[in-house]
Amino acid sequence: MTQRLILASNNAGKLKEFNELLATVGYDVRAQGEYNVPEADEPHHTFVENALEKARHAARLTGLPALADDSGVCVTALGNAPGVYSARYAGEPKSDAANSAKLIADLAAHADKSAYYYCVLVFVRHADDPQPVIADGRWNGQIIAEARGNGGFGYDPHFFIPELGKCAAELTADEKNRLSHRGQALRALVEKLK
Repeated sequence: MTQRLILASNNAGKLKEFNELLATVGYDVRAQGEYNVPEADEPHHTFVENALEKARHAARLTGLPALADDSGVCVTALGNAPGVYSARYAGEPKSDAANSAKLIADLAAHADKSAYYYCVLVFVRHADDPQPVIADGRWNGQIIAEARGNGGFGYDPHFFIPELGKCAAELTADEKNRLSHRGQALRALVEKLK
């Protein structure tokens, strides 16, 4: 029997990726927008607190189990910024191009270009679940100034993986799902849900 699960996001790419893996453990993942759930505030300074806030918000407004992620790029030379502020690094409105331009400018004076993508997933059975299921993943790389590739989103055109000789935006969807921080976290979550 399949159980409906609310994704605390309206990102079509995430929805597809999450559905593919979570179907294997009996979940039909639906975007929060299908239930008219507005985006939750993300007032916290940690990925896990923001993900928990979003998951509880979606579960509270739908009465269904919910899953949320919080993720971002952390750049060593910038004290792990932009981190939890990755989606709004250049301010409002959210803009991948503006965020990437700000990151490249902020990093220009630094020799160390090492960075990593980090993702935490939080699954709640209901809004007040006292034992949320939490999984995370980390993907190491470097930030490069020149954008490469046209896949993915966010900082992907600037996130270079040295061992592959490619940016995240140059990978196929399957390659990215297999290697990425989100893919790692999702596989870890599926194992915990089994």
